[in-house]
Amino acid sequence: MTIYFIQAFVYLLAAVIAVPLAKKFGLGSVLGYLIAGVVIGPVTGIVGQEAVTIQHFAEFGVVMMLFLVGLELQPQMLWQMRNRLIGLGGLQVIVTALLISTIAYFFEQPLSVALAIGLVLSLSSTAIVLQTFSEKGLTKTEGGKNAFSVLLMQDIAVIPMLAFIPILAMPELIALAENGKQAVESHEQLSLVAGLPTWAIALAILASISGLIVLGHYLSRPLFHYVAQSGLREIFVATALLIVIGIAALMSLVGLSPALGTFLAGVVLANSEFRHELESNIEPFKGLLLGLFFITVGAGIDFEILSSQLSLVIILTLTVIIVKASVLWALAVTFKINNSDRWLFALSLAQAGEFGFVLLSFTVQNHVIPNNIAQILQLVVALSMFLTPALFIFFEKVIMPRYQTPLSSKVFDIIDEQGKVIIAGGGRFGQVVNRLLVANGIKTVVMDLDASQVENLRTIKIKTFFGDATRPELLHTAGIEDAKSLVIAIDDRESTKALVHYVKHTYPHVNVITRAFDRGHNYELKNAGADTIVNETYHSALEVGANAMTSLGYHPFLVEQKKHAFIKTEQQASQSLYEQWKLRSKGEQYDHDYRKLFMQIEEAIKDAMQSDRIDKHSLDERGWTPPPKGYENDFD
Repeated sequence: MTIYFIQAFVYLLAAVIAVPLAKKFGLGSVLGYLIAGVVIGPVTGIVGQEAVTIQHFAEFGVVMMLFLVGLELQPQMLWQMRNRLIGLGGLQVIVTALLISTIAYFFEQPLSVALAIGLVLSLSSTAIVLQTFSEKGLTKTEGGKNAFSVLLMQDIAVIPMLAFIPILAMPELIALAENGKQAVESHEQLSLVAGLPTWAIALAILASISGLIVLGHYLSRPLFHYVAQSGLREIFVATALLIVIGIAALMSLVGLSPALGTFLAGVVLANSEFRHELESNIEPFKGLLLGLFFITVGAGIDFEILSSQLSLVIILTLTVIIVKASVLWALAVTFKINNSDRWLFALSLAQAGEFGFVLLSFTVQNHVIPNNIAQILQLVVALSMFLTPALFIFFEKVIMPRYQTPLSSKVFDIIDEQGKVIIAGGGRFGQVVNRLLVANGIKTVVMDLDASQVENLRTIKIKTFFGDATRPELLHTAGIEDAKSLVIAIDDRESTKALVHYVKHTYPHVNVITRAFDRGHNYELKNAGADTIVNETYHSALEVGANAMTSLGYHPFLVEQKKHAFIKTEQQASQSLYEQWKLRSKGEQYDHDYRKLFMQIEEAIKDAMQSDRIDKHSLDERGWTPPPKGYENDFD
């Protein structure tokens, strides 16, 4: 028993150390797990042959991943994405697989092996690409959206690949396995269809899939309702695991891939009202098992093969990246993905993916690819994933500057109107401000530096000028000398502060109203001279809190009183905090006093909230209907 505890500790410690470091350096969690496996395996030798046994257990994480993929595939969403999903994604998988298979066949690999290699290397890394998109803000770009469609299609394509690969089994490898211990172990597995004729096996498979779909559709909801009535979260977790494990076992008993069964179950349950609960319960197990799987892959990398075949591995890796990028580029041209988005689409998906490890393991188990070739391909997949951050850096440093026109060379709009209020920024914040003012007959001039945003606003009849509000000449043409107010709603902290400083020094009569991202930014803007500063989430948070109090039974009148007391108390204390902030900005010691003062303010707010103000009405409360006589609340 002790050895199991030690092994578990080693694997978890490696993950805890390596994965955060990998994410910090922009490598992604998958590469972090691989690095952890390499360190505890080939480098230090802490783990050994048990990694292969653990890998078979950890592969259940892949089964869970496909269940979650199925849960995300709602028919309505798939229909909306059908063109990019089937056209772009389908062509990418097919064309890439055929090209790589052709290259492998040209280098004298058997046709079945070549086809399997093409399928394995046609997939890209969902984990690395989506995480990098999120970190770099590329998810909503045209290239990012199309890349997501391809990744989704690749995840779906894994299912038919798992069904097709066993058909490619090589007789020589099967014969070799039957003479070894591996064949003995495989015959000991339970099976409901062993020895049955082909037609009976087909009927058993059809019945299993049909039963899975019917029972999943009609019995899942009553089961979840029954479990939910218990009110015990651990029972719901047990139910989620029961479904996944049960379906995986059923598929194994009839000779199908467990991943295929759980994927179908996920699709069946995609429209269930318990879908999100299932996702939240399965996700931690999936993440840990997949992480363990990738650690075992890293631990299983043979450095002797890498050192002896280093040139071959590098050449194969670069070939895979070039072939995939070329196919993606051609598809981007065909589907009219333009400019930098075309490069982003091609470079982001040029690597092999984590499912490549899964399929390689699956091909070896099903006697399709010899073990020595699979080990080399594992190195190719891992190295291509290691190079992915470099591809994104190349995109940012080399490609993007070619498509970005320098700000000084942009031709801004000629502002031929002037208004009482100038609004700098036409995003969602500035739009609401502008709509309120225009609705009340107040003349405004809106400027935004994002040309696409300007075009979007013009399509809905909101006149917006393309221009940089921080440039003095544009403020002049917008009529800043005669304007009453300047509303600053731009997303750049430093630009906002600089604009406040310039306007208050050059046009002190202009009332500058701006938003702040947080308390520190608020004080920076106040220091720069802003007249009115609103923290961007402050009032919306107050409204949410007030609604929460109302839902608990507080009378709306009382809620408004409490809210006003909260605002008033915090405003009174804000000056003290501001003074402490100025000490910090001058480099003086402030941390202890600042935190102490903040806690004192929190206590003052609590005291104000608990005070009885029912009969103390302020002027701005006159429109409220007071609660009935005898109204009492006890929420302690």
